[in-house]
Amino acid sequence: MLGFAVKLTETPAATSDADVDSLREAGFSDRDILDIVEVVAYYAYANRIADGLGLETEDWIPD
Repeated sequence: MLGFAVKLTETPAATSDADVDSLREAGFSDRDILDIVEVVAYYAYANRIADGLGLETEDWIPD
């Protein structure tokens, strides 16, 4: 699952049906896979919004 999340983050166009099949073989349901994709996509979206607006992290968040 983590390998898939990294691949989806770093090279989304390289993901394939085989990646999803591997998740299913590992025991993830289609709903689980949807949740994984949604979380990865949300964080990518949120980070791009923050980066695009030049937002700085809060002082209490360690680097």
